[in-house]
Amino acid sequence: MTNAADTIKTDITDNSVVLYMKGTPQSPQCGFSSKVAGILNYMDIEFKGVDVLADEGIRQGIKEFSDWPTIPQLYVAGEFVGGCDIIVEMTISGELDTLLADNDITFNKEAADKIREANG
Repeated sequence: MTNAADTIKTDITDNSVVLYMKGTPQSPQCGFSSKVAGILNYMDIEFKGVDVLADEGIRQGIKEFSDWPTIPQLYVAGEFVGGCDIIVEMTISGELDTLLADNDITFNKEAADKIREANG
């Protein structure tokens, strides 16, 4: 039996982009999770969604692992990026594009530009 930290380490090592969220990418269970999953989906970013509501150990474990108190939490290339507000800011500023490109993660640049246009 593995503990939550081991499971989290495996997830973020084996997947380029991981979103710890409430619900699933297809059926988010909170507005913040919905917003981040929506950005990732709209930008055609392949990611693993982990439903923290399905496992209390992961729900608490991810907060301890990242030393970040809220969910959702986004990891890119094994590194914690941030929660909803940070991801929205990074998307609008173009920092998320740079992070993805620097890690050879495919995304739809036109979609990212449309998000910026709508929020500019």
